[in-house]
This record gives sequence, structure tokens and C-alpha cells, in this order.
Amino acid sequence: MKQIKWNDRYKLGVDFIDKEHKLLISTMDKLLKLSEDEEKREWVCREGVKYLKNHSIEHFEHEESYMRSINYSEYEVHKRLHADFSDKTLPALEKEMEESEYSIESIRHFLGVCIGWVVAHTLTEDLAIVGKKKSRWMDIPHEKEQEIMEQVIVQLIQDMFQLKAKMISQQYVGENFGKVVCCRFIYSGEKKEKWEITLVFEERLLLKVVGNIFNTEYKKVDDMVINIGRYISRQFMERVKESFPALELFHLEKESLLTHEQLLDSFDRVQPSCSLLFDTGEGYFAFSAATVDFIRSKIGSDINPENAIDTVKQYLVNEKEEWKQQKKKILIVDDSDFMRNKIASMFQNDYEVTEVNSSISAIQSITVNRPDLVLLDYEMPVCDGRQTLEMIRSEKATANIPVIFLTGRGDMESVKKVMALKPEGYLLKTMPEEEIKKIIDDFFVKRM
Repeated sequence: MKQIKWNDRYKLGVDFIDKEHKLLISTMDKLLKLSEDEEKREWVCREGVKYLKNHSIEHFEHEESYMRSINYSEYEVHKRLHADFSDKTLPALEKEMEESEYSIESIRHFLGVCIGWVVAHTLTEDLAIVGKKKSRWMDIPHEKEQEIMEQVIVQLIQDMFQLKAKMISQQYVGENFGKVVCCRFIYSGEKKEKWEITLVFEERLLLKVVGNIFNTEYKKVDDMVINIGRYISRQFMERVKESFPALELFHLEKESLLTHEQLLDSFDRVQPSCSLLFDTGEGYFAFSAATVDFIRSKIGSDINPENAIDTVKQYLVNEKEEWKQQKKKILIVDDSDFMRNKIASMFQNDYEVTEVNSSISAIQSITVNRPDLVLLDYEMPVCDGRQTLEMIRSEKATANIPVIFLTGRGDMESVKKVMALKPEGYLLKTMPEEEIKKIIDDFFVKRM
């Protein structure tokens, strides 16, 4: 992550506010570059952080003055968000850097939080000032709440992530659709009632969102990505709260990060009252909500200003270890019952194996239970392996799933025909079982 650039989608259309936003982003960009210089890091970042802090506070004052001049109805809420960032978040981050003598970890934490907050705030609350967002929902009948929640989330994914989403499940309970980052929040109301909210990002979706912010391709989830994701998630939840007046007075009490195993533990406690899964075209996104009655045990370490760096670092370690230990998922697609059973028996002890007998069943299975590898029969009737692979490659959400062809023909012409489709490889069905098993084992070892 080398730079962050101004993007026209941050524009409000109010000249002085847009100029100040550009300056904020430019300042963070300079700090990103300077933080890489070990000799100059401490002095430059001390001065740069002071400048960024002072400019942010000055900008908030100007923005609040503008809101008052146009009688903006949500002025008090917007002002409170400014105050929370300038009076709580920034001082806590500054203290953390000072206590660590401006370590690279503390600077990356500071920049990750600031970038995530400023970008998400600009794309949500600031756009609301000039009317570039949907009106609030009022007096929603209970039976329509889930439908409304779906519409709100689809709209927010469009507004904040610049992606078109479609809901693919109303009963998401932690199904594994690849590596994920889970942000969990506990909100409390005035009468001590609580809501537990979990936002689940498939890693490639979060990398896409962060990559769009930086106008570059970002391939690895690290501490910076996690911190940007945390604050984007917070702003996402503020927008959800705006759409449901009953939630508006709830305040954030606790925040934690969950591994996939911890996510499954949270669903084991109880079925949530609302749990929706969306396909964004660039990865899956899930939203889950449960009331206080179901929050009976601690899951995940709470994040606070004192432990944020260590907690994020440990989360990345835990997530990596969990992913190593997790069984990889193989989908076997073959119209022959005998061949499917034969191949499945080779892998069932070491992998999570799913079997289907047609291309249509394969596409359905991939949609609801994304595999790590597809073993695809090339010579199926009606819709053969070529057509099935073309369908898999035609959708962004499935295009990068690795496919290895199964074929009974080993002659050169048949092999050329199979490899022209650029699969990960091919396996002859006549090969010894131990050889097939070794090839697949080696395939996953290389992708670790």
C-alpha cells in the first residue's frame, strides 16, 4: 500500500469542502510515504500527525458552519461524529504512537484508522449533507423489516463499495465461502438493551474495496487492510442505524474481530434474528444481527485503544493458522456415479468433498458452497466440461475458482483440446489412485 489518491466519487459539489477533503487525503498520502523512511519517520510523523489533526479539527468547524448555514436537519448527529473522532479516536491513536516511540506498527494503525474513517465518513455522512443518499425509512411494519434491511444493505454496498449486490440467502449461518474478515459490534440502548451485529467480508471483497480507495490492486490482508475495514464497517453501521430510527439512539459498546471458527461459534449459540448473504460480484458479504437475549458468552477479543495493535496482529496470526488447519473443499462433477464415488473415496479423509452429477448442479453448488477446487469431468452429456467451465468463468464471483479436468482420454489431441481451455491441469481417470491423490495434495501445498 503505497499511496491514496483523490477520487471524484468523494466529491460533494461544495467547493471549499471538496478542497479540504483533497488536502486531508493528500496529507495522509504523504504520511504513508514518509512512514517508510526509518530515519525520518519519528520527527516527520510527529509533525505530520499534528498537521493532520489540526487540519481535521479546522475542517470539521468549517463543515459544521456550512451545515448550520443550510439548516441541515442532521447537524447534531454529524457534529457528534466529528467530536467522537477528534476528541476520542485521534487522541487515543496519538497516545499509542507516543508510547511506542512511533513504531511502524503504531503509525500503520494510525493511518489505517484515519483513512478508513475519512473515506467512509466522506462517502456516507458528508454526502448526506448535499442530499446524495436515500431518505430515512420511517414507521416500518415488522413484517417488512427484513425486506427493507435487504434494500438498505444493497444500497449501501452500491454507495460505499461501488458494487452492485444481490441477496442470495436470508438464512446465512456461517457457511464457508472462502477466507473471511468478520467485524463484530455490540450496540447498547438507553434501557440496557443490546444488539450484536456482525459484518462478514470475503477477503477478496475487502481487498477490492481497499484497492479502490488506493487506486491499486492490493493482494494481501494485513494490519492496514484490517483497520480500514474496521472503520468502514463502523460507518456502514451508522448508515444502517439511520435507516432504522429505533436503532438510532444505540451506541457502540464493544468491537471485536472473529475468525471463521469463532463466527461459527456465534451462530451455534442461537439463530440470529436477521442474517443475510449477498453476492457483490467481487466477493461475498454477510450481515447478521441478534438481540441481547442471545449474547451469553464472549467470542473474540474486545478491541480498545490500548490493545488495538496487538489484537489486530494476533487476529491475523489466528486467522492464518485456522485457514491452514481448515479442510479444503473439493467439488467433484461427473455424471458417472461409480467414478464420483471412486474419486470421493480418495479425498474424503483429508478434504471436505461434495459430489454432483451435472453442470447445473455444479453451478448451484458453487453458488452456495464455494469450493477451493473443482474436479470436472470433460466428457459429460448435454452440457460438457467445456461449457461448464465457460459458465464458471463467466461470473466474476466464480471466475477465479481453480478447475482441474477429469478425462478418460490420454491421446495428444484430446489433451490439447482440454488444455486449450486453460484449466489448472487435467487428470486421467485411469491414473493410479495414489498418483491422483498426490497431485491434488501438491496442488494445495503450492497454494498455501
